[in-house]
Amino acid sequence: MKSDAQKTPASQGQNGLEIEGHSIDFIPDHERTDKLSTQGPFWFVGNFTFFTMTIGFVGPSVGLSSLWTTIAGTLGIMFGTLFMAFHGSQGPHLGLPQMIQSRAQFGYRGVVLVLLATLFVFAGFNIVNLVLMMQGLKTLFAWGPMQVALAVTVPATILAILGHDWMHKTFKWSLFLSLPLYGIVTLAVLMGWIHDAPPVANAPVAAPLGFTWIGFIAQFAAGASYNIAYAPYVSDYSRYLPKNTHSGKLIAAVFLGASLSGAWMIAVGGWLGEHLHATDILVALNSVGASVAPQLGTVVVAITILAFLPVIAMNIYSAKLTAITGVDSFKKINPTPKVRIWAILGVVFLQVGVAMGIYTSGSGLSVLNIYLVVMLYFLVPWTAVNLTDYFFVRKGRYAIPHFFLPHDNIYGHWGSRGLIAYLIGFIAMIPFFTIFNGTEEVYVGPLAKMIGSVDMAWLVGLIVSGVAYYLLCLTLDLEKEEKVIRHIEKTSPHFTAGEGW
Repeated sequence: MKSDAQKTPASQGQNGLEIEGHSIDFIPDHERTDKLSTQGPFWFVGNFTFFTMTIGFVGPSVGLSSLWTTIAGTLGIMFGTLFMAFHGSQGPHLGLPQMIQSRAQFGYRGVVLVLLATLFVFAGFNIVNLVLMMQGLKTLFAWGPMQVALAVTVPATILAILGHDWMHKTFKWSLFLSLPLYGIVTLAVLMGWIHDAPPVANAPVAAPLGFTWIGFIAQFAAGASYNIAYAPYVSDYSRYLPKNTHSGKLIAAVFLGASLSGAWMIAVGGWLGEHLHATDILVALNSVGASVAPQLGTVVVAITILAFLPVIAMNIYSAKLTAITGVDSFKKINPTPKVRIWAILGVVFLQVGVAMGIYTSGSGLSVLNIYLVVMLYFLVPWTAVNLTDYFFVRKGRYAIPHFFLPHDNIYGHWGSRGLIAYLIGFIAMIPFFTIFNGTEEVYVGPLAKMIGSVDMAWLVGLIVSGVAYYLLCLTLDLEKEEKVIRHIEKTSPHFTAGEGW
């Protein structure tokens, strides 16, 4: 299967604004020009954003002090990053986007089930981000929602169209912008340059923040879900690494980059939530900047949004891969740059339309906590099944050309083992669902109520889905698959996936 880039391989960022030629296809060895050293900074920037600070608002909203918010958020981020980092090792090993590899577990068409869940995550992140910016810029500068949408999505869309190499370049530029910016914000917090928000007249006296188990678990789950949500992204941006990239070093680079910046931003967000009672992150950052120097607040907001554009582009890029994979599962697609561009435009119009609808409805970000938790529920069974298959069942051994065969592929149209394990895990989670909007109960399952409304659904889903898939695969004919793989390695050695795990 050849894309335009394979016919004319010039899409590696060396010739100006060259548009990436690949989308959901295999990356051949001679185009694997990325370096391991780029992965840590790339994923550091992915979490080094104002949106990550809003994850720190969860703790104070459910009774946690900023200290306990930092501890719970850091532990949650680290837990979620473990799964994210291990998914990252699949990129150089297979040279494939993450969701194409999921066809091995769920089938050529069955993967659509998890594609819907991941598309919900990719699009959802950008929708929430757009609403955040629409609300903040309206409050600060009286910008209309369409002005914000155009200012943000046009450059991000261009970046997503240019593709992989330019994404990496702009993430590097974003780091240079955001590191001094958030360094100043953090210094202002640590040095006490920002005073607590004055109490509101005639408002009831709020209980002092401290520690509660429910709050601790809620903040932990929010942090974990945030980085588990990156799991479907990671190999999309590591698949251009050479096949012989050291897996342990890659896992460590992704883990350190994503967890360090995530913990940092959650800590700042927790402080802003407790001391400034912040609910609008851009307004809060403007206040922090203005407390340091006149007009610095405006500069802080402007740089915050500019540095965030590559993250918006990353969500568009991965949503595009997911959308193309979904269509390709039922109608074969030649993954040309033209297909990529149309898929990107479709994703962008969808995201902007939904964001405008949420903004005008007035519900805004009251759904943030709900979104983070529900996102975790949908992704947990998939990540458990995918990692169990990769590390414990097939151990990295896959017939790569068969991922692109609509018929007569060894993984079938519907991967019953993966689909059943996903559904078993998801159903097992439902009695443990614990969904709150701040302190207001949205849905708490019966078993969750028995343990004090502590959210353990994600842990149940991980264990049940992973174990169910492993047991279902005990009858899998791996010897038959291995014969097919060895034949491919003899006839098309460039498709080999290495020696497995």
